[in-house]
Amino acid sequence: YIRDLEPGEIVYFDGDEVKSHILKIAGKFPLARCMFEYVYFARPDSIIDGKTVYEVRKKIGEKLYEEYPIDDADVVMPVPDSSIPAAIGYSRASGIPYAEGLIKNRYVGRTFIMPTQEEREMAVKLKVNPLASELKDKKIVLIDDSIVRGTTSESLIDVLKASGAKEVHLMIGCPPVISPCYYGVAMATKKELIAANFSVEEIRQKLGAETLGYITIEDLIDAIGFDREELCLGCITEEYPTCIPDTATPESYYKF
Repeated sequence: YIRDLEPGEIVYFDGDEVKSHILKIAGKFPLARCMFEYVYFARPDSIIDGKTVYEVRKKIGEKLYEEYPIDDADVVMPVPDSSIPAAIGYSRASGIPYAEGLIKNRYVGRTFIMPTQEEREMAVKLKVNPLASELKDKKIVLIDDSIVRGTTSESLIDVLKASGAKEVHLMIGCPPVISPCYYGVAMATKKELIAANFSVEEIRQKLGAETLGYITIEDLIDAIGFDREELCLGCITEEYPTCIPDTATPESYYKF
């Protein structure tokens, strides 16, 4: 690791010499780092513009405990793998033991970007296997990075309770996703986004959780460590860093 590339920068090699070229157009647009990289997409050992993703996710877990302390829980458990650092952060902040009760099938991809509901539901069933010995009669704080459609969360809570969990308190390291992404993430249309169509309490009831807690936008920004103006928060605020035409659809932006 040497450094991050600058926006609009091309790094190239001329013999043994490393050279850099900045496109003139780069300075005409505001800097807007995707918050979802820190929450979910990036590997936890990534360093993005000087911020270690693992440390950001741990702070997200700490913030979730500050907002939603479930002090009588038996274990703190991640939805593997991207939520593991946040679960560690919640566990350390609360003093509640960390445990793994869901084992990931590493041959199943990201379910929320699969094209059909049937494919997403089948993938979730194949994605994780429960460890009944870690779940039976336990009050569980379950940490996940985000809820998009709600398919994965509902299925996971069903799995946990079918395996003997007494209570499931679901904590989410991303504020409610209420709007699609126009910059390359095949997320969903607005009508498919559960948080765009239901209140937090309605979502909690649909998912079957005893508690549902989302991190606030302010605490997420604080955990990432950049000013609000330096982040793209479009999918959680509907305020995008570039002008989005009224006729635009997410598909028109990310299909080439």
